[in-house]
Amino acid sequence: MKHKLTALVAGFIFGIGLTISQMINPAKVIGFLDILGDWDPSLALVMIGALIITAIGYRLAWRRETPVFAERFQVPGNRQIDKRLATGATLFGVGWGLIGLCPGPAFSTIAIGGLPIIVFLGAMAVGMALVSFSDRIGLVPASHTIITGGD
Repeated sequence: MKHKLTALVAGFIFGIGLTISQMINPAKVIGFLDILGDWDPSLALVMIGALIITAIGYRLAWRRETPVFAERFQVPGNRQIDKRLATGATLFGVGWGLIGLCPGPAFSTIAIGGLPIIVFLGAMAVGMALVSFSDRIGLVPASHTIITGGD
């Protein structure tokens, strides 16, 4: 239960950070992506700040033998870029570029976003359900390696 509460608190803090930095505003994201027009560098500054905090957090976490609320650290072992990952990343990037939202900011704007946010979240839920369904019936092979990462 403690790990779920910790995840909830972390998500809440993340949402507050997105709101304060105005990253819940699709126009800010689209302004960042418009490098040939009226470019808005604020998203880059938010990312740099997040990378600094993450680097400090990882340094502190890896000094511990085990996590505070778990038996072991859960680190992804798969270092391969396969078609499934590449397709998902491409769809995420295209959606992010067209709409100016990704899941975190979309959830953060649910109370103020109105119908467009509800439609976005609904489409996202349908997409996740389709992927889950295709996994269960074996529609998409688990891995077709494109690139293998080295150590």
